[in-house]
Amino acid sequence: MVKRRRQCASCGRRFTTQESATLIVVKRSGATEPFNREKIIGGVRKACQGRPVSDDNLALLAHKVEETLRSQGNAQVATDDIGLAILEPLRELDEVAYLRFASVYQCFESLSDFENAINNIRHSQLHQE
Repeated sequence: MVKRRRQCASCGRRFTTQESATLIVVKRSGATEPFNREKIIGGVRKACQGRPVSDDNLALLAHKVEETLRSQGNAQVATDDIGLAILEPLRELDEVAYLRFASVYQCFESLSDFENAINNIRHSQLHQE
């Protein structure tokens, strides 16, 4: 949200406006709709089922995803880009939920896909220590 001070061209009176950029989601079908954090929370909540993840954690994740998408500077974003933006914050939040989400989003087809994802997590953990 951006606040701007403006001046009326005809009377000279000053006033404040609040502006926000609308982020549009482009679905695979080509249809568009406004970005909705609740849809991210709902989708990620399924991956977090039975995990120690609070509603506040999910809201923060959705906020991070939205900020990532907005920082790219595009008015329109594809659903695939949203899925990619979810992966890293979800991995940081809960690795099991990350694997569940990634397995659907990235269409895991075999155990080796899971093994590769787990090995990538282990590899990144070794480099963080």
